Amino acid sequence: MKISIKNMVCGRCIDAVSNIFNEVNIKVAQISLGEVETETEISKNDLQFIENRLIETGFERIKDATHQLVDKIKSLIIIKIGKLDIDENFLLSKFLSAEFHKDYSSLSKAFSQNENITVEQFFILQKIEKVKELLLYNEFTLTEIAGKLGYKSVQHLSSQFRNTTGFTPTEFKKLKVHNRKPLDQV
Repeated sequence: MKISIKNMVCGRCIDAVSNIFNEVNIKVAQISLGEVETETEISKNDLQFIENRLIETGFERIKDATHQLVDKIKSLIIIKIGKLDIDENFLLSKFLSAEFHKDYSSLSKAFSQNENITVEQFFILQKIEKVKELLLYNEFTLTEIAGKLGYKSVQHLSSQFRNTTGFTPTEFKKLKVHNRKPLDQV
């Protein structure tokens, strides 16, 4: 049985969801970001327990195809940004179209209708959250961060950062409270 799950964005999410299935002794055949495949069918009672535990843990079972598509788009974007290898000529539209073998306009429309934000805006918000994280780690210069996240210049990154957060990257680093959001809540 395949179950799609919203808000799975990292390895720790896979572990947390796996633990929920273990609580009810459901054997998992395969688990990946956004999806669990069990070896057997799940009873209604066990499924209800799993759904409740997922919600308690910050996840949610996805029941329709459009929501599954949107969640897969979000996961792909988060993974792409997390790799820190976005080329400055990267086009989100080409990337998503190639990954899903679908017309970008239909992907974009489904995303916007379900999230009340465009997929491009979601991509920018995710990149800004990654910039915040990298600034706080202090591992990379702003120039290196811009290069890793596909910005054509530090000025472009700084401008987008300021428009999104209200602060320049330098001002953000100086703040005592760094108002970061979990990636699944962006």
